[in-house]
Amino acid sequence: MKKSFTLYGRPGSGSLAVQVALEELAVPYERVWVGSETADVERFRRINPTGKVPALELPDGTVMFESAAMLIHLALQNPNAGLAPASGTGGHAIFLQWISFMSANIYEAALRLFYSPRYSSRGEADAAAIREQAAADYEAYLALVGRALNPYVLGTHYSLADPYLYMLASWFPEKDGLFARLPALGAHAAKVSNRAAVAKVDADHAKHG
Repeated sequence: MKKSFTLYGRPGSGSLAVQVALEELAVPYERVWVGSETADVERFRRINPTGKVPALELPDGTVMFESAAMLIHLALQNPNAGLAPASGTGGHAIFLQWISFMSANIYEAALRLFYSPRYSSRGEADAAAIREQAAADYEAYLALVGRALNPYVLGTHYSLADPYLYMLASWFPEKDGLFARLPALGAHAAKVSNRAAVAKVDADHAKHG
């Protein structure tokens, strides 16, 4: 029997998109929840030295972190699944562009929004201003990707960029208002949520969240 992947995550975290990818690929995997208490995080550092979820152990025993890197790796290792354009093509270049953009900008803005005190040496004293700027950046970056949707990130081709965008957009506070302002993003979320793999993972996270 082929050795499975092991995905370390937390309900509602960045592991959601990677779990969707594993479901889309129909590969065997084990999903392990990582607690958020200090002792849990310190134990997890033996697996991922950053202490952050997700981490993905590959069938050969390699452990990687960074959800965007996991999505790219899974797509490249399973080209027949069609979850990314062929490597070396213009389509693949755009796939890499959007995955990188979402990781470096949307994900980063979300972290600033939800963990604002960490982004200033003055902690809570600057948190409100950091949070306000992060919310504005978060929506602006989502709007930029939203303008490319037709109906997916890569046009008519569903790829692993789509569950990544779906996950990041789902974290936005007052999501219904966001989707009213950015209807293409709302339509994308509705379309992606109807995929069997996404519905299964959403249910798993909701059950354990």
